[in-house]
Amino acid sequence: MSITTPFSDSGHSTKAPQAKAHSLNHLIQLDGVRFLAVALVLFDHWMAERVFLPLGSLGVTIFFVLSGFLISRILLAGKDKLTANQPDTPARRSGASGYFKTFYARRTIRIFPIYYITLIVLFLLNEKPVRDTFGWLALYASNLYIATKATWMGTVDHLWSLAVEEQVYLFMPLLLFLLPKRWVPLTALLMLVGSVALRYALMVLGKPWFIGYVSMPTCLDAFGLGLLLAYLWLYQRDRFDKLFSSSIGVWVGIALFAACIAGQRWLTAATGATDPHNVFSHVWERLAGSLLGFFLIGRAIVGFGGPMKWLLLHPVSQYLGQISYGIYLFHNFVYNVYHTPATHFVPRLWRKLVSWFPFLDATYAFQFAYFATITILLATVSWYLIEKPVNRLKDRFAY
Repeated sequence: MSITTPFSDSGHSTKAPQAKAHSLNHLIQLDGVRFLAVALVLFDHWMAERVFLPLGSLGVTIFFVLSGFLISRILLAGKDKLTANQPDTPARRSGASGYFKTFYARRTIRIFPIYYITLIVLFLLNEKPVRDTFGWLALYASNLYIATKATWMGTVDHLWSLAVEEQVYLFMPLLLFLLPKRWVPLTALLMLVGSVALRYALMVLGKPWFIGYVSMPTCLDAFGLGLLLAYLWLYQRDRFDKLFSSSIGVWVGIALFAACIAGQRWLTAATGATDPHNVFSHVWERLAGSLLGFFLIGRAIVGFGGPMKWLLLHPVSQYLGQISYGIYLFHNFVYNVYHTPATHFVPRLWRKLVSWFPFLDATYAFQFAYFATITILLATVSWYLIEKPVNRLKDRFAY
């Protein structure tokens, strides 16, 4: 494949490039990436006040880049099938309406059932944050609640990221359907630049840091890089393979993310500020995390080798990545450092276990493992009893 400018479609041909065969195949190392992302979130949330690193935000950002890649890959390839000379498919027969119907039906089947079952169960169990903000949660608007009320929500805090994803799903299919293919890279760049600029503007205006953290438009640099990944994977595969053939980009991403952490701490100390949030955490941290996610996911698509391959393809990593949605959804209800009361079932059972086996109180690692075990068990039950059976319905809406 000849290559011209960084954002050209392919060589000097005026014909729009088409997705390569097997472009929607399952990419197995990405399940391992899901495991890494959710592990970062759990570590950050359950190690709060013990480890002061923004690993949870990094995990969520990696999820955003991954989501941006996966949905953009589906939508761009689906659009190609509407006009390409390919075998007859349900999506092609139904045209534009099928393009949207298929996407939203499959997303609904995958995401809604366990989410709403969880909300209803917690409502019936009188989980106060769920009862107090049920309407916001039911509409996937918890991030809007946090931003407009300028306050966190308690044990449902983490649902803001699911709200962001659903809000992206509202406009991304129409955007990519209407957008000429040659404009996709520029659009991804505009999403990145606009998101960073908006975070900077919110900081200058003196808004609380978490407004720029949870708002959908300020997360679009991650989704934009995911969109760029999908474009390169579908239409410039040679360039994709060359860009991600080594792990150099991953190490550069790690270095940039570490530099943001160091810069945030240096600036806080240099200015004597009592608020640790500054331009590094407000503006640059998510961009650095997005770039790390971009290179991590791209490298995993091409295929890591060595120890990283072993980690991503290990059966435990693969399984936990597969059930990562349930793990993320449930973990904050199992235990939250700031909001779980001592009367909650989980800490009460832990105290009972410690009374029977005092050695469990020797290190927090045992308690962390206890939280993880309960969360994984809940996610496993959810997967086999609800998610996996319901997911079979997606076969009725084939791409």
